Amino acid sequence: MSFWDRIKPSTPSATATDARLSPDGSHLELTWDDGTKSGVSAQTLRQQCPCAGCVDEWTNQRTLDQTKVPADLRVKQVHPVGNYALTFAFSDGHTTGIYPWKLLRDLTQPPTA
Repeated sequence: MSFWDRIKPSTPSATATDARLSPDGSHLELTWDDGTKSGVSAQTLRQQCPCAGCVDEWTNQRTLDQTKVPADLRVKQVHPVGNYALTFAFSDGHTTGIYPWKLLRDLTQPPTA
């Protein structure tokens, strides 16, 4: 156990090893370092955007009206952010959200009972 593990122990979060967009950009599929594969729609990604334009920085309340995100929204581009997140360019022009691995794992995994 390292010095840092003793000071601030934490379980490492899962990391995506592969990200693939469907040909039409409507769906993202991720492969995780534990072998799990999961997916999420572009609409859900946009509805859950964590950026300051979509979530109030002080109250943490979502300011984006999720019902206004169209079902036919597409992801046009995916870019890595360091080795901890992805960012997306959506067909509605939105590009500012940074999606850490933990958020993407939560969005793409079915809830456990």
